[in-house]
Amino acid sequence: MHTPLLRRRHFNWTLLALVCWGFAAPVPASTVSVSNQRILVVGDSLSAEYGLARGTGWVALLQKQLAQEKPGVEVVNASISGDTTSGGRSRLPALLKKHQPSHVVIELGGNDALRGLPMALTQGNLLAMTQQSQAAGAKVLLLGMQMPPNYGPDMARQFEAAYVQVAQSQKAALVPFFLKGVGDDSEPLKWFQPDRIHPNEAAQPRLLANVWPVLKKQLP
Repeated sequence: MHTPLLRRRHFNWTLLALVCWGFAAPVPASTVSVSNQRILVVGDSLSAEYGLARGTGWVALLQKQLAQEKPGVEVVNASISGDTTSGGRSRLPALLKKHQPSHVVIELGGNDALRGLPMALTQGNLLAMTQQSQAAGAKVLLLGMQMPPNYGPDMARQFEAAYVQVAQSQKAALVPFFLKGVGDDSEPLKWFQPDRIHPNEAAQPRLLANVWPVLKKQLP
């Protein structure tokens, strides 16, 4: 009479041991996705899909790329057409507080050049934005721009060097020329909208191709 009871007790202890082991066992690596990663993009019209259909800009393409290769990473696009480094600097503290990003991509400076703003102002703003982002615990990626050739070679070199100096001094990542393969193409007009300033939809994958290899290295 007691044998079935003993067997049941033995079964129950075995089942309990299996259940406890199962809860304590580590989760397979294949089921773990990247979490708590948020990329904040602070840019101007080049990142705000100016003149493009929604969802076709390089930032939207970045989100799709992340979904394939780094699932769980979110992108917040805080770009505003016409923005300058001064505008980005003034907006950044609130954006950092609201979104608490793990990464900040700064794509600003083109409008500074077009408006002929002082070089020291542009570089100072880029430096401040980089430092603010890092102080908030975010990794920074600067997207370098180049000055229009009509400003002369000396100004062009100084403008390009501003991004390099900020990136090196703060140990931030850098894409030397965000518009590489677009603005310096042998037939650049095919990559731009009729205004000859803003890249068209066909150019967006090229812009992402400039950013992604550098950004990917910063992600876990």
